[in-house]
Amino acid sequence: MNDTALRFAENPILSPKDLVPSRTGLEIACLLNPGVFKFQDKTWLLIRVAERPQQKPGFISFPVLHGTGIEIIEIAENDPDLIADDPRVITYQGADYLTTLSHLRLVCSDDGINFYQPEGYPLLQGEGPDEAFGIEDCRVAFINDTYYLTFTSVSAHGVGVGMRTTKDWKTFEKHGMIIPPHNKDCAIFEEKINGKFYALHRPSSVDLGGNYIWLAESPDGIHWGNHKCLVKTRKNSWDSRRVGAGAAPIKTDKGWLEIYHGANSEHQYCLGAFLMDLNDPSKVLAQTDEPIMRPVAEYELCGFFGQVVFTNGHTVEGDELTIYYGAADEFVCGAKFSIQKILSQLSYHHAD
Repeated sequence: MNDTALRFAENPILSPKDLVPSRTGLEIACLLNPGVFKFQDKTWLLIRVAERPQQKPGFISFPVLHGTGIEIIEIAENDPDLIADDPRVITYQGADYLTTLSHLRLVCSDDGINFYQPEGYPLLQGEGPDEAFGIEDCRVAFINDTYYLTFTSVSAHGVGVGMRTTKDWKTFEKHGMIIPPHNKDCAIFEEKINGKFYALHRPSSVDLGGNYIWLAESPDGIHWGNHKCLVKTRKNSWDSRRVGAGAAPIKTDKGWLEIYHGANSEHQYCLGAFLMDLNDPSKVLAQTDEPIMRPVAEYELCGFFGQVVFTNGHTVEGDELTIYYGAADEFVCGAKFSIQKILSQLSYHHAD
């Protein structure tokens, strides 16, 4: 057991009841996986807010974006064309749908613990056919004077990586889908390396290959290529089923340190770390054999989808790493780590 997380005593710091729904007729089912950044001397979270209609006995209902509004789809639970084994995704007449519709919402804090929703900042919602099932799990990278937002765009077309950029968090430039389906978990390095932008991402394969972490390069932060497979799942391990990047890698004197999530065949999500070369991040130098954080607290074990700790946002102050994470796919929580402690847990036999 190598869980080195110092969890906030105040956890969960945000629950569904702490925010109001975006529209009349919807309820907030869960809060998930915030992107994190500093702005105007405050700590900000860009939270994924998942909403749905209030459920009626004997029916499953869910919202889908339709033009500038939403369409509510309602299906009887005993419909023979319905497959509803997963609380997150259902299949109806051969088509897949999400049971909730997600948007991204800004909250901020003076102390990093007590968060509130400020006035004058927009909700970031899905727009167009490629985001009809919502946008999810945003990573935020600050490069020069610009914030780069990479998020999961979900629709009947598939799951891909969308991007918007901003300087003031009130006006946004939309860049569409920068990596097409099936892809997610895109985290951009917050510094150019040898004149190039770099990003981690996670394509998925059903029949050949797997859910692995890849590296991509870009001349401008928008157009990506030269993709290389970086970190794979490990058989009979805590990360045997899938792996995916967390937030932007952290620059240390040892290399670029990435906190990532891994899941096993029982769908338990934990956090681990790996280290990339400072001048060539395609070289993985080391990786943790065991998780640095496992779901052990009650709010991590029980929720909308239990046994989950999942991060795509953090802040760094010297050796102190503060990770904000989604717990049990329902709550937002925080935990502190020592960067040097994480570095000491790395095993260098993973290097090529």
